[in-house]
Amino acid sequence: MHRHGYKGRKFSRERDQRRALIKGLATSLVEHGKIETTFPKAKELVRYIEKLITKAKKGDLANRRRVIAGLSTQAAAFRLVDVIAPQLTARNSGHVRVERTRLRVGDGAQLATIAFVDEIAEVAAPVATPAAKPTTKVAAKETV
Repeated sequence: MHRHGYKGRKFSRERDQRRALIKGLATSLVEHGKIETTFPKAKELVRYIEKLITKAKKGDLANRRRVIAGLSTQAAAFRLVDVIAPQLTARNSGHVRVERTRLRVGDGAQLATIAFVDEIAEVAAPVATPAAKPTTKVAAKETV
């Protein structure tokens, strides 16, 4: 079989497992800012996360929903759209960097770290405090 026209790596997984893997890696990258994984997974993650960052930088409702669908948790999606994307407006692409690190001891696989190129400053999110409910004590009925 010829190799022409086939995009992406298979990672010896079925399609749904492959999508879940990439989604999980992207979510971890957004939550932690830097992750270590195998080199081929990191290179494939770059293709995926760059598209999500571009959508997050636009920030309208449709793109926000696409980012939510592209990550595993809503908290990670909101962090990408509200905290990370506004800090990455200086560049059009190349938001993440892949660096080879070491060979894994068990199987000798090449590991790599993937991180954002620009330093991401943590923005303190306003803490939503629940409105104080008036407490009314109901007199307990006494049974005789």
